[in-house]
Amino acid sequence: MAYDSEATRARLLDAAYEEFVAFGLAGARVERIAKAATANKQAIYAYFGSKDALFDAVLDTRLQVLADLVPFRPDDLPEYIGALFDQLCLDPGLLRLTQWKALERSDASESEREAHSEKATALADVLGIGLEPAVDLMMIVLAVGQAWLLTSPALRNPVGNNEAARRRRHRASVIAAVRAVASASR
Repeated sequence: MAYDSEATRARLLDAAYEEFVAFGLAGARVERIAKAATANKQAIYAYFGSKDALFDAVLDTRLQVLADLVPFRPDDLPEYIGALFDQLCLDPGLLRLTQWKALERSDASESEREAHSEKATALADVLGIGLEPAVDLMMIVLAVGQAWLLTSPALRNPVGNNEAARRRRHRASVIAAVRAVASASR
Protein backbone atom coordinates (compact mmCIF):
# COMPACT_ATOMS: atom_id res chain seq x y z
CA MET A 1 0.00 0.00 0.00
CA ALA A 2 1.42 3.38 -1.03
CA TYR A 3 1.97 6.06 1.57
CA ASP A 4 -0.24 9.12 1.06
CA SER A 5 1.35 12.09 2.79
CA GLU A 6 -1.56 14.46 2.04
CA ALA A 7 -4.02 11.98 3.56
CA THR A 8 -1.82 11.64 6.64
CA ARG A 9 -1.57 15.41 6.99
CA ALA A 10 -5.37 15.74 6.65
CA ARG A 11 -5.95 13.03 9.28
CA LEU A 12 -3.55 14.79 11.63
CA LEU A 13 -5.35 18.11 11.16
CA ASP A 14 -8.74 16.50 11.79
CA ALA A 15 -7.55 14.61 14.86
CA ALA A 16 -5.77 17.69 16.19
CA TYR A 17 -8.93 19.75 15.73
CA GLU A 18 -10.89 17.38 17.94
CA GLU A 19 -8.08 17.26 20.52
CA PHE A 20 -7.60 21.04 20.67
CA VAL A 21 -11.35 21.66 20.88
CA ALA A 22 -11.60 19.27 23.81
CA PHE A 23 -8.43 20.17 25.70
CA GLY A 24 -6.97 23.40 24.34
CA LEU A 25 -3.36 23.81 23.39
CA ALA A 26 -1.93 23.19 26.86
CA GLY A 27 -4.06 20.12 27.56
CA ALA A 28 -3.77 18.51 24.14
CA ARG A 29 -1.49 15.51 23.86
CA VAL A 30 0.52 14.70 20.76
CA GLU A 31 0.20 10.99 21.55
CA ARG A 32 -3.62 11.16 21.44
CA ILE A 33 -3.57 13.14 18.20
CA ALA A 34 -1.24 10.65 16.53
CA LYS A 35 -3.30 7.69 17.74
CA ALA A 36 -6.58 9.23 16.55
CA ALA A 37 -5.00 10.01 13.17
CA THR A 38 -3.51 6.50 12.89
CA ALA A 39 -0.12 8.10 12.49
CA ASN A 40 2.97 8.34 14.63
CA LYS A 41 4.17 11.31 16.69
CA GLN A 42 7.09 11.83 14.37
CA ALA A 43 4.65 12.61 11.55
CA ILE A 44 3.31 15.55 13.56
CA TYR A 45 6.79 16.98 13.96
CA ALA A 46 7.68 16.24 10.33
CA TYR A 47 4.61 18.03 8.96
CA PHE A 48 4.17 20.80 11.50
CA GLY A 49 7.36 21.11 13.55
CA SER A 50 5.71 21.39 16.96
CA LYS A 51 2.41 21.09 18.80
CA ASP A 52 2.12 24.90 18.75
CA ALA A 53 2.60 25.00 14.98
CA LEU A 54 0.02 22.21 14.60
CA PHE A 55 -2.45 24.30 16.65
CA ASP A 56 -1.78 27.27 14.36
CA ALA A 57 -2.29 25.12 11.27
CA VAL A 58 -5.57 23.75 12.62
CA LEU A 59 -6.84 27.21 13.52
CA ASP A 60 -5.78 28.73 10.19
CA THR A 61 -7.33 25.84 8.24
CA ARG A 62 -10.63 25.98 10.11
CA LEU A 63 -10.89 29.77 9.90
CA GLN A 64 -10.25 29.59 6.16
CA VAL A 65 -13.00 27.00 5.78
CA LEU A 66 -15.32 29.29 7.75
CA ALA A 67 -14.37 32.26 5.57
CA ASP A 68 -15.09 30.20 2.45
CA LEU A 69 -18.46 29.06 3.81
CA VAL A 70 -19.42 32.50 5.13
CA PRO A 71 -17.88 35.23 2.97
CA PHE A 72 -17.57 38.60 4.68
CA ARG A 73 -20.35 40.97 3.65
CA PRO A 74 -19.34 44.52 4.61
CA ASP A 75 -22.33 45.81 2.64
CA ASP A 76 -24.76 43.62 4.64
CA LEU A 77 -23.47 42.97 8.15
CA PRO A 78 -26.81 41.58 9.41
CA GLU A 79 -26.83 38.93 6.67
CA TYR A 80 -23.17 38.14 7.36
CA ILE A 81 -23.70 37.73 11.10
CA GLY A 82 -26.78 35.56 10.51
CA ALA A 83 -24.79 33.26 8.23
CA LEU A 84 -21.89 33.23 10.70
CA PHE A 85 -24.25 32.41 13.55
CA ASP A 86 -25.72 29.52 11.53
CA GLN A 87 -22.31 28.11 10.68
CA LEU A 88 -21.04 28.32 14.25
CA CYS A 89 -24.19 26.52 15.41
CA LEU A 90 -23.32 23.74 12.96
CA ASP A 91 -19.68 23.64 14.13
CA PRO A 92 -19.53 24.85 17.74
CA GLY A 93 -16.06 23.34 18.05
CA LEU A 94 -14.63 26.16 15.98
CA LEU A 95 -15.89 28.76 18.42
CA ARG A 96 -14.48 26.70 21.27
CA LEU A 97 -11.13 26.45 19.46
CA THR A 98 -10.97 30.22 19.08
CA GLN A 99 -11.79 30.62 22.75
CA TRP A 100 -8.94 28.28 23.71
CA LYS A 101 -6.67 30.34 21.49
CA ALA A 102 -7.77 33.56 23.21
CA LEU A 103 -7.23 32.03 26.65
CA GLU A 104 -3.86 30.49 25.93
CA ARG A 105 -2.35 32.99 23.50
CA SER A 106 -3.16 36.65 23.39
CA ASP A 107 -1.10 37.33 20.28
CA ALA A 108 -2.73 37.26 16.87
CA SER A 109 -1.11 35.29 14.09
CA GLU A 110 -0.11 37.02 10.88
CA SER A 111 -3.01 35.38 9.03
CA GLU A 112 -5.46 36.57 11.71
CA ARG A 113 -4.13 40.13 11.51
CA GLU A 114 -4.31 40.07 7.73
CA ALA A 115 -7.88 38.74 7.67
CA HIS A 116 -9.10 41.29 10.21
CA SER A 117 -7.30 44.11 8.45
CA GLU A 118 -8.88 43.22 5.10
CA LYS A 119 -12.35 43.05 6.67
CA ALA A 120 -11.93 46.33 8.56
CA THR A 121 -10.69 48.08 5.43
CA ALA A 122 -13.64 46.80 3.39
CA LEU A 123 -16.06 47.81 6.14
CA ALA A 124 -14.52 51.28 6.42
CA ASP A 125 -14.84 51.74 2.66
CA VAL A 126 -18.48 50.60 2.54
CA LEU A 127 -19.57 52.68 5.54
CA GLY A 128 -17.38 55.66 4.79
CA ILE A 129 -15.81 55.61 8.24
CA GLY A 130 -12.25 55.49 9.50
CA LEU A 131 -10.30 52.29 9.94
CA GLU A 132 -10.28 52.42 13.76
CA PRO A 133 -14.08 52.77 14.05
CA ALA A 134 -14.43 49.96 11.50
CA VAL A 135 -12.25 47.68 13.65
CA ASP A 136 -14.35 48.57 16.70
CA LEU A 137 -17.56 47.85 14.79
CA MET A 138 -16.24 44.48 13.61
CA MET A 139 -15.40 43.47 17.17
CA ILE A 140 -18.87 44.46 18.38
CA VAL A 141 -20.54 42.60 15.52
CA LEU A 142 -18.52 39.44 16.18
CA ALA A 143 -19.13 39.64 19.93
CA VAL A 144 -22.89 39.98 19.42
CA GLY A 145 -22.90 37.04 17.03
CA GLN A 146 -21.00 34.78 19.39
CA ALA A 147 -22.53 35.77 22.73
CA TRP A 148 -25.41 33.31 22.64
CA LEU A 149 -23.16 30.47 21.57
CA LEU A 150 -20.76 31.14 24.44
CA THR A 151 -23.40 30.90 27.15
CA SER A 152 -24.34 27.59 28.71
CA PRO A 153 -27.34 25.76 27.23
CA ALA A 154 -29.20 26.16 30.54
CA LEU A 155 -28.86 29.95 30.32
CA ARG A 156 -29.78 30.04 26.64
CA ASN A 157 -32.98 28.13 27.25
CA PRO A 158 -33.78 28.25 30.99
CA VAL A 159 -37.36 27.01 30.72
CA GLY A 160 -36.53 24.08 28.47
CA ASN A 161 -38.58 25.24 25.49
CA ASN A 162 -37.94 24.02 21.99
CA GLU A 163 -34.25 24.62 21.31
CA ALA A 164 -34.72 25.05 17.56
CA ALA A 165 -37.34 27.75 18.11
CA ARG A 166 -35.10 29.41 20.69
CA ARG A 167 -32.20 29.39 18.24
CA ARG A 168 -34.35 31.00 15.52
CA ARG A 169 -35.49 33.72 17.93
CA HIS A 170 -31.94 34.38 19.05
CA ARG A 171 -30.68 34.50 15.47
CA ALA A 172 -33.30 37.14 14.71
CA SER A 173 -32.21 39.10 17.80
CA VAL A 174 -28.54 38.91 16.79
CA ILE A 175 -29.36 40.19 13.30
CA ALA A 176 -31.48 43.03 14.72
CA ALA A 177 -28.70 44.01 17.14
CA VAL A 178 -26.09 44.05 14.39
CA ARG A 179 -28.42 46.04 12.14
CA ALA A 180 -28.82 48.65 14.91
CA VAL A 181 -25.10 48.83 15.63
CA ALA A 182 -24.24 49.12 11.94
CA SER A 183 -26.85 51.85 11.44
CA ALA A 184 -25.50 53.79 14.40
CA SER A 185 -22.00 53.63 12.89
CA ARG A 186 -22.95 55.37 9.64
